[in-house]
Amino acid sequence: MGNIVLTEFISVDGVVEAPGGEDFKYPNWTFEFDRGPEGEAFKEREALAAAALLLGRKTYEGFAGAWPQYEGELADKYNTMPKYVVSRTLTDPKWTNTTVLNGDLVEDVSRLKQQIDGEISVAGSIQLAQSLLAHDLVDEIHLMASPVILGHGRTLWAKTPDKSAWTLTDATVFGDSTLVTIYRRR
Repeated sequence: MGNIVLTEFISVDGVVEAPGGEDFKYPNWTFEFDRGPEGEAFKEREALAAAALLLGRKTYEGFAGAWPQYEGELADKYNTMPKYVVSRTLTDPKWTNTTVLNGDLVEDVSRLKQQIDGEISVAGSIQLAQSLLAHDLVDEIHLMASPVILGHGRTLWAKTPDKSAWTLTDATVFGDSTLVTIYRRR
């Protein structure tokens, strides 16, 4: 059975919008801080551990526009692994091994969790992440917090129908005060 693993770059005040993007008040804000070689290795191990990607349309388009141009172990993984994009507008995805999910989110993701053995990584994808949290479909949360308060931008934390309990399983500081926390569903 698959586990949904939400992975986000996040500011101290909870902003997850465009951490490496240009179309934002503070472009590339997460890269202002050096994660150090250990932090980069953590992100690579995290990505390589995934059995599949589950993305929202905007994040998918960013990934699909970038990863096919790269080479190496991580690029090979991303370019060949199964990818699922939640979208009502995308009809003809070009990135290899991509399936569009345009039905009921809870049914589609529950089916994926039954079909895929291993981690189903959700990177970025703010609206999708919030919906998955609201429907209690997330099994693990990885947050890489940059030591900055942005005061502007979309945050990860939206209202949910009920509370949920989590266990902190790891907390590590990398490089220039970048804190990685991992929470598992209790």
